[in-house]
Amino acid sequence: MKNIILIGMPGAGKSTVGVILAKTLGMTFVDTDITIQERTGRLLQEIIDAEGPKAFLKTEEETVLFLSCRNSVIATGGSVVYSGTAMAHLKEEGVVVYLAISFEEMERRLKNITTRGIVLFSGESLFDMYHERVPLYEKYADITVECEREDFEVVVGKVIGEMGGFRA
Repeated sequence: MKNIILIGMPGAGKSTVGVILAKTLGMTFVDTDITIQERTGRLLQEIIDAEGPKAFLKTEEETVLFLSCRNSVIATGGSVVYSGTAMAHLKEEGVVVYLAISFEEMERRLKNITTRGIVLFSGESLFDMYHERVPLYEKYADITVECEREDFEVVVGKVIGEMGGFRA
């Protein structure tokens, strides 16, 4: 089976949905944020605070390009869509699923914005980031699944339902 790559806003549920989806389909689960932390020995927020968002994006891109997965559910960091190279690499080996939520839902779900490792550029608000990223998620998505106020089991069911034509 191809990889299933989950993209979306911080708080969309990529990691949680990814674990449940992998268990349900008998696939391996990979979280690129955790992979970054393992490779660097640092928390995401530590990288952003010490080196800035651009350096973090470079580290994220390198980590994704380093991935070599088969039959895996891959939960990406919300900022991976800033790298066309990383997204092309992911799309070569899988189906990209955009877990879509509204700005209000993202804001409601995010409790730890200053420690979570969210890439915000200087002077950029959460609202600005949201509206900058939505077109990128839409551009790279093979499938979009609306996740607004849905529990994770429902979202997993939606993803599996939408995957029908892509499983090979």
